This record gives sequence, structure tokens and C-alpha cells, in this order.
Amino acid sequence: MKSTMIFAAALFLLAALAPAVRAQQGKVRINWTAVTGAQSGLHMAKEEKLFEKYGLDNVELIHIASSSRGIQAILAGEIGFSFMDGNNEVQANLKGANIALVVGATNRMVFSLMAKPEFKRIADLRGKKIGITRAGSSTHTSALYALGSAGLKPGDYQVLPLLEVPNIFTALAAGQIDAGVVSPPTNSRAKKAGFVELMNLAKDGPEYVSVAIGSSRSYIKANEDVVRRVVRAYAEAVYRFKSDKPAALRMIQKSLKVKEPEIAEDTYNQFREYLADPPFVSRKGMEAIITEVAATEPQAKQAKVDDFVDMRFMNELEKEGFFKKLAAQK
Repeated sequence: MKSTMIFAAALFLLAALAPAVRAQQGKVRINWTAVTGAQSGLHMAKEEKLFEKYGLDNVELIHIASSSRGIQAILAGEIGFSFMDGNNEVQANLKGANIALVVGATNRMVFSLMAKPEFKRIADLRGKKIGITRAGSSTHTSALYALGSAGLKPGDYQVLPLLEVPNIFTALAAGQIDAGVVSPPTNSRAKKAGFVELMNLAKDGPEYVSVAIGSSRSYIKANEDVVRRVVRAYAEAVYRFKSDKPAALRMIQKSLKVKEPEIAEDTYNQFREYLADPPFVSRKGMEAIITEVAATEPQAKQAKVDDFVDMRFMNELEKEGFFKKLAAQK
């Protein structure tokens, strides 16, 4: 509780002090938060030089693990954009963060709850150790959903934050945890090593904004043209990922550090299905989050989807026929 209050106070202070930061000398800093194919669009845009194609010659990709830390970096003016979990973004905004999601990545939880072979049901994890990356991350949100689906409440198990998704598999293999929530390619590695998938949240979970790219509304207001170009580059990158398999596999091997051909192939197949294309943030998925948060945060009951998203840049692309032009290239 104390750490939650400190985090909330920090968000409020950062939001209050954050200036309308302009991208200096054309430099745009975008944060990727986890080693996962869910963020393939960003890596494809970089590898295929799509940022340069749309007039952004100085885009820097940086890595700050976890949605909550990415949001804090945005509010501190250290970065322009970050991937983030929709649930974390809603809760941060209720505390004064004033973040908006500008483009979607996955509107389902593309995660697997992987466990030691002796566990046959999610309910068997009562009293066990569950690995996530950090509190407030997409892995945490997905763990709460998966375990909750079997009637387990947070006090019924121990959550261990392990910072990065690959670390969860390492801890599982070392016997330091009993189960963990991991995304492709790590779930592929876990299956290959003999661990069992107790739940595939992409298939068995709800429509839910699990991963999207957001920025502060002050940054968006001060840098509308930059946001427009970033969204355009990202949208084409997702199309390239889905339509150019050799390029996508090269990116997976390089950016996600996947050397095994069969794991790269499995990662590609999973995200070819679940990466949002066109990459809109799902309104239904955001409504599900707002309803969930409202159960413990009364102020969320008055919230609306548009309090948390800014889809005008995506709407502009659709209106101009951008996605139809991409499809016509096939």
C-alpha cells in the first residue's frame, strides 16, 4: 500500500510539473518495455527505415522495462512515447498523469501462464510463487486475470517481480518460481523446455488493451506533426510485419535475440494473428479496463474511453485511405 501511495504521489507531482516538451532538434525518443513480439511494430519501423521514410531522421529507441516506469519517464520529459499496458495507463491517469494512447499494439493479452509440469490446473497454484516483470506491467495484469479466472485472489499466491520477461523463464527453469506469465518468444522457449501452458490468454482471455503506445497530452499538443509521423511509420511497420515474413523473421532474430528458427517462426505466427492491424486501440478493450478499474477506484465509474485515448492520428490515416493503399500493394 505504501509503495502504491508513493507511486501515485510521484505521478501527480510529475504531471503537475511536466512542461509541454518539444522534440528537440528533431530527436524523438521511444521506449520499448519488454522483449516481446507485441512490440514488433516499433522494431520493424526502425529496421525498415520507416521513420526516415516519413521524415523522422533522429528516432532513438530506448529500453525502460515496465509500463509504470515508462509513464514516469514520459511525465519527466525524458522520452516522448512508450509502450504501456492499458490498465496501468488508466490507473495512472486517474492519479493525474494525463497520458493518451495514440496507437494500438495488441488488443488481447498475448501471454501464456507457464508452469512446472506437475501443475495441471491454475487452481493448483494456490500458495505458489508466480513470476512477472514488475508490478503494474502487462505481465502483472495478465497474471491477475489468469489466476483470478480460477478463483485465486492476490493473497492466495506470491508474486515475484523479475524485471524482464526472459528472466521469468530463467527463474522457472532454475526452480525459483512455480509458474510465470510470459509472451512470445519466451513462451515458445518454455514449451520447448517441457513446461506446461495452463492458459493462453490471447485465446482464452478477453478483448483487452494489453499493449499500446502512449504519450502525454502536453507532448502531443506541442508535437502534433511528430506524433502524426510516428503513428504513420508504426502503422506501415505492422503491415510490413504481416506481409513480409522474411523481413519480420530477420527483425525477430535481431531485435528479440531469437536464434532458433522454430521459435522465431512460432513468435511470428502468434503475433501475425494478434498484432492489431490497422493498429487502433480497441474501444471495447478500453471499456473492459475501465469497468475492471472501477471496481476498486470509484472515480473510474465516470470515466470514458476518450479520457484515455487519442485516435485522431489513426482516424486521419483511415480517412485518407492509407490502409487501403497498403493492402493494394499485396
